[in-house]
Amino acid sequence: MTQTAPASADAETHPPRFTHREIMVTMSGLVIAMLLAMLDNMIVAPALPTIVGDLGGLNHLAWVTTGYILASTAATPIWGKLGDLLGRRITFVSSIAIFLLGSVLCGMSQNMGELIGFRALQGLGAGGLMVGVMSVLADIVPPRDRSKYQGVMMAVMPVAMIGGPLAGGFITDHLNWRWAFYVNLPLGIVALLVCWIVLAKLPRRSAGQVRIDWTGAALLTVWITTLVLITSWGGTEYDWASPVIIGLAVVTVVAFAAFVLVERHVAEPIMPLSVFTDGNFNLAGALSLVVGFAMFGGVTLLPQFQQYVQGSSATNSGLLLMPMMIASMVLSLAGGTVISKTGRYRALPIAGSVLITVGLALFATMDTGTSRFMTGVYMVVLGAGMGCLMQTTMLIAQNSAPLKDMGAATGAATFLRNMGGSLGVSVLGALYTSTLTDSFTSAGGAAGAGNAGGAVAQMTPEALRNLPEAVQHAFAQAVSDGVGIAFAWGAGVAVIGIVLALFIRHVPLRGFGGAPGADKAPVEVTAAEHAR
Repeated sequence: MTQTAPASADAETHPPRFTHREIMVTMSGLVIAMLLAMLDNMIVAPALPTIVGDLGGLNHLAWVTTGYILASTAATPIWGKLGDLLGRRITFVSSIAIFLLGSVLCGMSQNMGELIGFRALQGLGAGGLMVGVMSVLADIVPPRDRSKYQGVMMAVMPVAMIGGPLAGGFITDHLNWRWAFYVNLPLGIVALLVCWIVLAKLPRRSAGQVRIDWTGAALLTVWITTLVLITSWGGTEYDWASPVIIGLAVVTVVAFAAFVLVERHVAEPIMPLSVFTDGNFNLAGALSLVVGFAMFGGVTLLPQFQQYVQGSSATNSGLLLMPMMIASMVLSLAGGTVISKTGRYRALPIAGSVLITVGLALFATMDTGTSRFMTGVYMVVLGAGMGCLMQTTMLIAQNSAPLKDMGAATGAATFLRNMGGSLGVSVLGALYTSTLTDSFTSAGGAAGAGNAGGAVAQMTPEALRNLPEAVQHAFAQAVSDGVGIAFAWGAGVAVIGIVLALFIRHVPLRGFGGAPGADKAPVEVTAAEHAR
C-alpha cells in the first residue's frame, strides 16, 4: 500500500490488516481530534447564558447551537464521501483547520448574528471530526473487534465531559466567555500535527479519479436548512400558515425530491441511497435521529435551569453535569466490553431508549423546588441511556454497510443523528423560549418586573441576582415552565425510539476478509416480530 497509487478494488473491499501497535499509534491522533470536538460543546454550554445576555438576544439562543449543529449536519455526509474519494488524511486534517478558523472568529464576534454565522463555520469543520474519527476506525478495525478499540476511544470522555464544563464555567466566571472558543487553539494545533503524521499510512486516491457530487451536496444543504428554519420560525417568528413558512415547506419538499433523483443517477453520490436498503441501517439511523432530537434538545437547556432556577454559577452548572457524563462513560465502556466479548449488542439500544425516555420524563417533572441531588439522579438515568446508545447505533450502521462505502455510510448515520439534534434544539428551544416569555410576561405586573417581555432577552444570571426577589421568583418559575414543556416533548419523541429499537435484528458482527456471505448470516427474530 502506497500513498501515490490508487487503492485496488481488492484493497477497498478487503483492507490490509493493521497490527495492534499500528492501530494504537493511529488512534492517538483520533483521540486528540475527538477530544477537540467533545470539549467544544462541553465548554460552550455553561457559557451560553452569559454569551446570550452579553450580546443581547435570548430569541436567538437556540441558533447559537442550531447554527453549529445545522452546518455540522449538512457537512457530515459530504466529509464522509470526500474521505472515501480523496482519502481520510487530507479530509480529516482539513476539517480540523476549518474548525479552528471558526473558533477564532467566534471568539471575535461582536453581535449574535456574527456569532451564529461563525458557529456555523465552526460546525462545518466539526462535521468532519466525528465522521472522520469513526471512518478511520472502521477502515483499520473490523466490526467484530471494534468495540475493544472504541473502549480506548471512550477513555477520552472523562477529560472532555468533566474537564470541559469546568473549564467553560471557570472561563465564564473568571476570564471572558470569548476564551471558551480561543481555548480550542492549542489542542487543535496539536491535533493537526499528530493527525497529519499518524494518518500518513492510510491510502488515498489521486485527484484525477475523483468525481464530487456538488449538485447533491448543494441540494442536501438547501433542504436541511429550510427544514430547520421551518421548525425554528414556525409559530414564533411567523405563523404556521404564513407565506414564509409555506414557501420554506415547498422549497424543502422540492429540494429533497431533487436530491433523491440526483443521488439515484450520479456516479459518486454524496449519500449513496444503497445504504438505506438494509433494514438494520435504517432502524439504527432512525433511532439516532429520534434520540438526537430528544437528547440534544433537552440537554442544551439544563444549564439554563441550573443557573436561573437553582442559582448555580457557570462553573458549578458545568460541574453539576458530571453525573450524566460519568454514567454515560461507564455504560459506554461496559457496553463495548460486552459486545467485544460476546458479539451481542441488540439489548443495548432497547435499554438505552428506555432509559433516555425515563430520564427526560423525570426532567419534565422539575420545578423551582427540585433539589440539585434529584437533578443529579435524573442525569444518571439519562446518561446511562446515552452510554448504551452512543456507540452501539454507529456500530450497527457500520456493520450494515459495504466497506467501499464506509465513509458515506458513517456520514449518513452521523448525519441522521445530527439532524435529529438540530431539529431537537430548534423545536425544543423554540418551545422553551416561547413558554418562558409568556410565563414571565404574564407574571410581570404582579412581580413588578416592568417591561417583562423586553427584560427576558437581556437577562443574565448575574443580572437576575440584582433584581427584586419577586422578579427573581417570577423568572425562575418561567424558566422552570419552559424547561418542563421542552423535556416533556422530548420524552414523548423518545418513546418512538423504544419502538424502533425493538425491531433491530441481531446480525453477527463481521471481520475483515470474512466469508463473502458473512453479511447474510442468520439473524434473530426481534421482539416485535415475535409479537406478530
